[in-house]
Amino acid sequence: MICMEKLVMVDGKVRTDPNFPAGFMDVVEMPKSNDQFRLIFDTKGRFVLHSISDEEKKFKLCKVVKKELTIKKVPYIVTHDGRTIRYPDPLISVGDVVKVDIATGKPMSFQKFEMGKQAMITQGRNAGRVGIIQKVEKHPGSFDIAIVKDASGNTFATRLGNIFVIGDAETTDITLPKGKGIKLSILEERDMVMRKTKA
Repeated sequence: MICMEKLVMVDGKVRTDPNFPAGFMDVVEMPKSNDQFRLIFDTKGRFVLHSISDEEKKFKLCKVVKKELTIKKVPYIVTHDGRTIRYPDPLISVGDVVKVDIATGKPMSFQKFEMGKQAMITQGRNAGRVGIIQKVEKHPGSFDIAIVKDASGNTFATRLGNIFVIGDAETTDITLPKGKGIKLSILEERDMVMRKTKA
């Protein structure tokens, strides 16, 4: 009923289908209740609705998955959410992340995939973790592996395809949900719950 009354917007467009697929980095809005969220992973790899500001709902981050020329030699890129952007910046390549203006669909800026950038893991056991890219190991004929170090100093490895750059070493283009992408061990989680129950 809520969807049919045109009260739900995904990426700035009204969606009336309750089964409309919303994915990673999508902005979900309910203007009537003044709620706006970004769909993002928590440290356990589950989708969470992370509440965002009016400024942050104007854009989304899109990972470039393909870069090619059309038959008429028009350069274009395809992003992880299925957008096609014509005449992109020539410096953008596959694996980079583009900051897209939701209202116009035009790229505002982009982050190169480089060592020292901050990234979120989008698949696998470490989905939802955030850290700084340390190095990339090349494995010809198999999956290339990226080594990532999180804010608490833990290093972990994941496939290169699971990396989603979200900012520089110091700043991120988006705000992060609680936990800031740092995965706690079972014991640390237990201690946190114990502290809460005592309080």
